[in-house]
Amino acid sequence: MYQFAMADGQDKPAVYRDLAAALEAVTAGEPDPVANMANAAALLWEYLPDLNWAGFYRAQGRELVLGPFQGKAACIRIPFGKGVCGTAAESGRAQCVADVHAFPGHIACDAASASELVVPVKRDGRVIAVIDLDSPTPNRFDAEDVAGITALAVILAGRIGE
Repeated sequence: MYQFAMADGQDKPAVYRDLAAALEAVTAGEPDPVANMANAAALLWEYLPDLNWAGFYRAQGRELVLGPFQGKAACIRIPFGKGVCGTAAESGRAQCVADVHAFPGHIACDAASASELVVPVKRDGRVIAVIDLDSPTPNRFDAEDVAGITALAVILAGRIGE
């Protein structure tokens, strides 16, 4: 069994360093992508405060399909280019949205969500999944969150693909 603990009062870079180390530990040597995404979603949920959803959408052709997550039931399929997740998948760039209600074409899977961070997971330049974090607090995510989740996406790129 794995046990991880955050030190109280850590700054965001330290939290993300600890989260990356935990992710490395639970996914090292595990070839199953679903198991790795499930553990990653659980770690995100455990380590990051003020979330109401944390998980994955997997790229299948030109749409995203729901993967492992923590939180309320979610939208199952999202076309590339639609909503925050689809925009991240289409552009290949992180989307850090302070107010999801102001985002054109936002897909409201949970009406309680106020801000969102979506980071593509890429292999060989192709988006294979996105990491999606939702918060009930406006402006929850910042550049440190983008950098931290992007680092996790790099780790996962070789651990969740075909």
